[in-house]
Amino acid sequence: MNMKSTKEIIDFAWKNNFVIPAFNIPYLPMLKPVVEAIRDEDSFGLIQVARLEWEKFESRSLKAVRDEYLLWEDKRHVRLHLDHVPVIDEDYVQVDYQGIIKEAVALGYCSLMVDGSRLPLNENITATEAVCDIAHKAGLPCEAELGAVLGHESGPMPPYEEIFKSGKGFTKPEEAELFVLKSGCDWLSVAIGNIHGAISEATRGQVKPQARLDIVHLAKLKQAANVPLVLHGGSGIKKECIIDAIKNGIAKINIGTEIRQSYEKGLKEQGEEGGRALVYNKTRALISDFLEISGTASLISRRLP
Repeated sequence: MNMKSTKEIIDFAWKNNFVIPAFNIPYLPMLKPVVEAIRDEDSFGLIQVARLEWEKFESRSLKAVRDEYLLWEDKRHVRLHLDHVPVIDEDYVQVDYQGIIKEAVALGYCSLMVDGSRLPLNENITATEAVCDIAHKAGLPCEAELGAVLGHESGPMPPYEEIFKSGKGFTKPEEAELFVLKSGCDWLSVAIGNIHGAISEATRGQVKPQARLDIVHLAKLKQAANVPLVLHGGSGIKKECIIDAIKNGIAKINIGTEIRQSYEKGLKEQGEEGGRALVYNKTRALISDFLEISGTASLISRRLP
């Protein structure tokens, strides 16, 4: 089989109105059952890790995730993605983001993300452009973020209804057009009502507020950006909102909280094997019943030229 790049696959999903799920791995034992679930649904997905998952959870390091991934790699079904590398992190600390990006390139990650969304627009463009240059020289696509997808910050988040009704942090279409043009990013993570799951020790086990999405606003962003759009904080959003979002430009969706909490519940009740089993079952259900993307691996191999 002619092996397609991650960029080609995401572009294909975007043009054909289906979505590529990207599953976060905060605990290394979660990786194997996620890969198995994707494979057993004949689907395609990304295995990804964000900086906060080796800083505040137990994925340990970029290399540890890469090494675990290589044990179970199946390129027909999965690729390895570096999720959120912030320029300024959730604790408002400056991060050596270029150093992390360069390490991921050297380790063989297939795609990368830089998050300069806590910066002013021009500074976000500058930081993203620098990372895109590193990624593109290595032949890799680069994802960026514009707007504020809340939930990872320290301290309490505003009430969800207040966020949605006010449009607080929503990505602006006119800024999205400028951002993509100047930064050179391949995919753009947008804020349209989606929120991240909480990560603090006190709140990470709580039920995530059920978010909804402003589809009219998303349609404007699709037209303005004209690149595949990414939905972060995909866990806990109503199915009908997700399906509408896929029809309006979302080609990649990040899923973290639902499978993480499944693992933590199983681990607590039945040990590691119980945690793995719940992750496997939850991942299969998300692919087949929620996102309705079983069989996309075959679709990609048949139709992607």
